[in-house]
Amino acid sequence: MTKRWLLIAAASCIIVFAPAAYGRSAYDGSWDLVFVTQRGACDSSYSFTVDVTNGIVTHPNLVRFRGYVAKSGAVRASVTVQDKYATGAGKLFATSGQGTWSGHSGAARCSGYWTARRN
Repeated sequence: MTKRWLLIAAASCIIVFAPAAYGRSAYDGSWDLVFVTQRGACDSSYSFTVDVTNGIVTHPNLVRFRGYVAKSGAVRASVTVQDKYATGAGKLFATSGQGTWSGHSGAARCSGYWTARRN
């Protein structure tokens, strides 16, 4: 469960971190995310869905995260869930995206890449 929250945190981070967005974003909508761990003792992969509204990413079960999708599609995000923290960055395109993430769960460190597909 700890590893899963780290990956959820990373995912939320990837699609969220910057100033508040203004108005409708070209990236608004539902996105399926897949996170792959390349280093560390986290689950090998994890997937879930997030929503982007006005350039801001949301997930119904995560409270402490910040992030933003810029008009260019650049994304930055960070999230904290108890003693777990993750941050990520990348780029969204019209129907897909990709980037990298890193984080920790207690003393364990993990990192990898993520992909996104618009629903």
